Amino acid sequence: MAVSAGGAPHNRLITHVEDRAGHDRRYAINAAKITKRLGYAPEETFESGIRKTVRWYLDNESWWRGVMDGSYQAWVEKNYRARGN
Repeated sequence: MAVSAGGAPHNRLITHVEDRAGHDRRYAINAAKITKRLGYAPEETFESGIRKTVRWYLDNESWWRGVMDGSYQAWVEKNYRARGN
């Protein structure tokens, strides 16, 4: 079982909320047009992509902790200020 940085099982960190009627339809995408016209097909399904994303965050805690505590922003400013970006 995967455990969070605080020691609690990850499934305890999930809060289920009641769906709003019709909410999901607003975000539905039909990719048939891009597939037909450009031959594009995604390399990942939503399920495989979300699993890889969650795994990356679990494996890279030091990175996202730096984003959360502001130290990453300090690094960006230090390393990019000289470039004028």
